[in-house]
Amino acid sequence: KMDGWQREMGLKAVVVTVLLAAALSYYVYNPMPDAIQEPWKLMAVDAAFRTGINLVREDAFSGFDSTMVALLGSRSPAGVVPGVKVSDITFAGVPVRVYEPPAGGEGHLRRGLLYLHGGGWAFGSGKMGAYDKVSRMISDELNTVVVSVEYRLFPEVLFPEPFLDCVAAAKHFLSPEVLDKYAIDPERVAVSGDSAGGNLAAAVAQEVLAEPKLSVFLQVATDDSVPVKFSVQALIYPVLQALDFNTPSYVQNRNMAILPRQVMVQFWLQYLGADISLQPQLIANNHSALQHSVLTPELRSRLDWTSLLSQKFKKSYKPVVAERDSHGLLKKIPGLLDARSSPLLAGPEVLAKCPRAYILTCEFDVLRDDGLMYARRLKDAGVAVTSDYYEDGFHGCLSFTSWPLDFDVGKRVLRNYMTWLQNNL
Repeated sequence: KMDGWQREMGLKAVVVTVLLAAALSYYVYNPMPDAIQEPWKLMAVDAAFRTGINLVREDAFSGFDSTMVALLGSRSPAGVVPGVKVSDITFAGVPVRVYEPPAGGEGHLRRGLLYLHGGGWAFGSGKMGAYDKVSRMISDELNTVVVSVEYRLFPEVLFPEPFLDCVAAAKHFLSPEVLDKYAIDPERVAVSGDSAGGNLAAAVAQEVLAEPKLSVFLQVATDDSVPVKFSVQALIYPVLQALDFNTPSYVQNRNMAILPRQVMVQFWLQYLGADISLQPQLIANNHSALQHSVLTPELRSRLDWTSLLSQKFKKSYKPVVAERDSHGLLKKIPGLLDARSSPLLAGPEVLAKCPRAYILTCEFDVLRDDGLMYARRLKDAGVAVTSDYYEDGFHGCLSFTSWPLDFDVGKRVLRNYMTWLQNNL
């Protein structure tokens, strides 16, 4: 009898194991485009991100932070660029981490770089391993003082607070006293960021350089008291608009790993302090319906992908334009029309004042077309732009350059980004 019971229990254990393995495989499996190298590795990373997003929906942000730390690391690997001096201080009351190049750079003016990390305005830190590693590399190899800003996040704050934190830190960094303290050349100061950080970097660049007379509803403030301006902006797969969630890249990559469309819309709603239940309305573009008189033809032209994208990216996709918005979404979410949250909405008179730009985009990213449209509009405004596009790239790849979560495209993205800064800053 005992042998029979043991066999029965063993059989049940096998069945349970098989079922759990099948369930795990089903959860992890997410079909990848053929161009993606090591698709199963990306599937595993994506599964971890989806777990984190589910924790966000349950307001379990400490759990989400733990997931991100596990993926991106809590610190740089031991021995990485030991000569770089790292200091955790505040700039105008905003926590920052300052990276100063090794002693060999003393006695000469250095480059300066203000970096704003990604994370959907809801998670992340410049102190995480992936960001920390890149900041140390840039500081060491490019003789650069890197300032990584720890702006406040959702749910502690909503828009425009993260933007205002970054502006305050930027103004402090650009002050002659601080530039002199760190021996930074005032003609060689950059602002950069990835994803939501790219959004903030573009908005900060506009804030510092914009002309004073603008449309009221765009609310781009100006400050002529900043004597030093950014000489370049480097935007890595930036988030730049929230009025059209049916651009070709949003539709093509709506279920793509790391950042599917519904997650990006969720991040926007959280950032702008709106109810997550409105997600289906935004995905249907009801918030940019034709009935809204404030969305003039001129304003719509600023994000009209049918004219701003090349045929290579438009393919056979068609615009999604709703006739009416029965929910009054623009009144409920006024931040949708604010250029401080959506830099692509800024007028040509603002863009013409922006510094020369580096804009990195990836084929398998819902945000691809945001970056491509911004590059086109900056060029049309007379700004020198370098567009760096990766046919095998995916959102977040810059953060995956170290074993075991290393991807060849991530290493290429990082190296080319640093090369551009070397040659242009």
